[in-house]
Amino acid sequence: MLDQAENLRKLAANNEFNSYSIHKIKPKIITITSGKGGVGKSNIVVNLSIALQNVGKKVLLFDADIGMGNDDVLMGFYPKYNVFDIIFNNKDIEDVIITGYNGVKLLPGGSGLSKIEELTKEQRDLFLKKLASIQNVDYILMDTGAGINKTVLAFAACCEELILITTPEPTSLTDAYSLVKAVNHFKLKYKVGLIVNRVLDTREGRVTFSKFKNAVDTFLKIDVEYLGCIKEDKKIIQSVRQQIPFVINYPNCDASKNIIEIARKIQGLTSDNSTNIQGFFRKIFNIFS
Repeated sequence: MLDQAENLRKLAANNEFNSYSIHKIKPKIITITSGKGGVGKSNIVVNLSIALQNVGKKVLLFDADIGMGNDDVLMGFYPKYNVFDIIFNNKDIEDVIITGYNGVKLLPGGSGLSKIEELTKEQRDLFLKKLASIQNVDYILMDTGAGINKTVLAFAACCEELILITTPEPTSLTDAYSLVKAVNHFKLKYKVGLIVNRVLDTREGRVTFSKFKNAVDTFLKIDVEYLGCIKEDKKIIQSVRQQIPFVINYPNCDASKNIIEIARKIQGLTSDNSTNIQGFFRKIFNIFS
């Protein structure tokens, strides 16, 4: 599972592709993941993308949860194509990207990413060339699968910012810690942002973060930043069932207010390793080659 460890280490510290640029605007690429499934990660990513779009940012959401992606379902879409069709069926990016609520762009991942290791150099180069049509984007949010595997670690290594979703449940915190431990062990990142979902109140969110940070500070050499919490809210469940993001369906509910605050904090994150989406995927291809 971790046989690409050496490549991960090298790429995490290597800026070789950071100067690779076709467009003047370089989006901030953020990987959002979790230690275990069922913590509400994809729902947070979808609503966060809309919250960022609402403050004037242009956002592309890339559903990178191989075979299990459901960002499209949460947004009420059933896409005809996905990344697989770009790589293997000669579709262009414009054929695959869906424009969602308030202008958010969605690029469905499908099962195409599972075949990265099988791609020829020609297929990879063509894919990178097609990515050039993605222009004028401020943020690219990568919604990965959960757990510790080479795909999640590769996305963590290649992004500019890494955000982890957890809940106050002990099992969720344990799995989140294990993921941060792997990121620290392979020196993929020296900082990770934490969002605590499904809290009873803001105090529980801060207490949960404090416990998690204390464990990380004691045993690991990586900084954890608190990005906020999202309260347990029945309106979230109602929105999922209606396939309408809660920031659209219930803009004044507690969860919407929480996600807007988190979006503001994310806008304040700075990085010295700006890259574009072609550079990002060049790194990914390098890891899996």
